[in-house]
Amino acid sequence: MAIAVETTFHGVTLTTYDDLLRRLDFRAGGDSEPGCLFHYTVPTDDGFRGVDVWESAEAFDRFVGGRLAPVLEHLGIPRPEVAMAEVHNYLIAPSDRR
Repeated sequence: MAIAVETTFHGVTLTTYDDLLRRLDFRAGGDSEPGCLFHYTVPTDDGFRGVDVWESAEAFDRFVGGRLAPVLEHLGIPRPEVAMAEVHNYLIAPSDRR
C-alpha cells in the first residue's frame, strides 16, 4: 500500500539539502530512489520539507536505514520530523507510467 511521507527539517538550509542530494547521487528532475514514486521539496520558515509518495512503508524504511540516515549523520543533520499517511490515490503524468 502506498504511503505519503512528509519530512520536515528544522534549521537546515536548502544549500545543505542540495548537498545531501549530491551525496545520494540524485539530481533535480532526475530519478528517485527505487520504491519512491515521487518527491518534492519546499522551503519552510526555518528549513525545508520533503514530501514523497512511496510504494510502501518498507520501501521508505529501507531507504532511510540503508542510504539516508548515514548521510544525514555524516553531514550532522538532525533527524527530521516525519509524518506518514496511507495514500488513497495518486496520479502521474502519462510519460511517467511504467
